[in-house]
Amino acid sequence: MYPDLSYIIHDIFGTAPDNWLSIFKTFGMLLILSFIASAYFLRKELIRKEKEGLLKPSMEEIKLGFGASPMDLILNGLFGLVLGMKVPYIYQNFAAFKEDPAAILLSGKGNLLLGLVLAAVFVGLKYWEMHRKKLPKPITKKIQVSPHERIVDITVIAAVSGVIGAKLFAVIESVENFESFLKDPLGQLLSGSGLAIYGGLIVAFIVVYMYVKKKGLKPIHVMDAVAPALIMGYAVGRVGCQLSGDGDWGIVNNKPQPSWWFLPDNWWAWDYPRNVLEQSFGNKIPDCAFRYCNALSEPVFPTPIYEVIMSLIIFAILWAIRKKLKPAGALFFLYMILNGIERYFIEKIRVNPDIEIFGIKATQAEYIAVLLVIGGIIGMIWSFRQKSKHPPG
Repeated sequence: MYPDLSYIIHDIFGTAPDNWLSIFKTFGMLLILSFIASAYFLRKELIRKEKEGLLKPSMEEIKLGFGASPMDLILNGLFGLVLGMKVPYIYQNFAAFKEDPAAILLSGKGNLLLGLVLAAVFVGLKYWEMHRKKLPKPITKKIQVSPHERIVDITVIAAVSGVIGAKLFAVIESVENFESFLKDPLGQLLSGSGLAIYGGLIVAFIVVYMYVKKKGLKPIHVMDAVAPALIMGYAVGRVGCQLSGDGDWGIVNNKPQPSWWFLPDNWWAWDYPRNVLEQSFGNKIPDCAFRYCNALSEPVFPTPIYEVIMSLIIFAILWAIRKKLKPAGALFFLYMILNGIERYFIEKIRVNPDIEIFGIKATQAEYIAVLLVIGGIIGMIWSFRQKSKHPPG
């Protein structure tokens, strides 16, 4: 496994791991790449739908020559405060920063005096910069913004709301998680571990839906455009789970490998050597002198690999039929059905805790997967009925 970039470089060039490159965590890097991949395919689909006339530009108001706004000054002051507080503290505690950058960055520790000084400097620089651009008669004008030009806003909004949703759903996923949250609410919310992907998707969908609607775009067409992008982002994210060994694996698999198995042996059962949870459990790898030296005591199903494969298949299906499936919303509802089916069956060999509701025991993801399939079927029926009521032309 590759807990961080230093281990990737170690395997390629033979350099010693656990160096300064350790600040770049593999899962975090792949999470960023997942949003980039999603943004790439979403942009392509938004442009296509603009050409088809399904999505149109909307007007945006911009202000020129008004000088620095209070929000400009506040944001620059906060940036200077964080920079001044954290840079010296990171330098003095670099060993701890390598192990858990998020914990250091999101803590309240640092050089407060230097932070306040830099905050004042950044506020002054911003005020001076905007004052130079200030016009005798400031103006407000409206410009046209195409849907695909909003891709950065959509991606940032989805990323922030998605991570928040994933953390919140992880907290309520089990009694143990909730108890840990009650003991240390801020620490649990700000930690880099413990993400429930469906929580991220649900919260991000709601927030982005509200943004799209506010900007005058038709949400149903944006939903169709985002369907292939979502599943591609999911696939890239699962690559991060696999490479880092973040605990998102399956149940113990001591079953003999079947004769029909044609994939690599460790795709059937894997003990995840050098996984990022090595301090929690596992067996020490012989002759290992690195920080991450543990492997699981028993091999498990490497479910992230299976999800990557299934997600890429779903992406290929959605991408192939996206121009042929005409009813508005149908592609997104098909995505819901396929994603729900994939996740429901993969949960059968994963290690997530069960939740009992009305006497039925299932994982949080299984409940959501079933709702996705049901919602997707209802949505498909609705979209085809809408098309029959309003035929083109």
